[in-house]
Amino acid sequence: MKFVMKSALTVTVFLAVAGVQHGQPLAAKRALTLEAAKKIAAAAEAEAIKNKWTMFITVADDSGTPLFIERLDETQLGSFEVSIEKARTAVFFKRPTKAFEDQVAGGRTVVLRIPGALPVEGGIPLMADGKVIGGIGVSGGTSAQDAQVAQAGVAALEAMLKGGK
Repeated sequence: MKFVMKSALTVTVFLAVAGVQHGQPLAAKRALTLEAAKKIAAAAEAEAIKNKWTMFITVADDSGTPLFIERLDETQLGSFEVSIEKARTAVFFKRPTKAFEDQVAGGRTVVLRIPGALPVEGGIPLMADGKVIGGIGVSGGTSAQDAQVAQAGVAALEAMLKGGK
């Protein structure tokens, strides 16, 4: 019993010292707020409206959980889940969903078996300080249209990060 307690104390002290030597024990990170998600979605919505496209727009946080979902009038209901899955894929794999679509188009069909990876363009990670802080997923148009609308949301985030509104 004495040995176990001494070992536990040694490990605790070691971990405490290691934490001090290697920085803070908890990470400081940026996170999307509902306000930011709404601004990202509004920019995407403006792009869709400008082009007369009906779409679902999903903005997810860094866990892939939807923070804000918008449906433009007359958007097909099937695009609801697709927009969510595009945003999640972008977050989970830290890359645009187009990367998976391109692999499938190139004949690498094994990609279709990757759990949680939707290989359809229109999902893009949202980045701050080189880290994924969320994702945007858009569905309702062609893959290229979805990506164009998602990119408008990404541009809005980038403007916010540079100090714009």
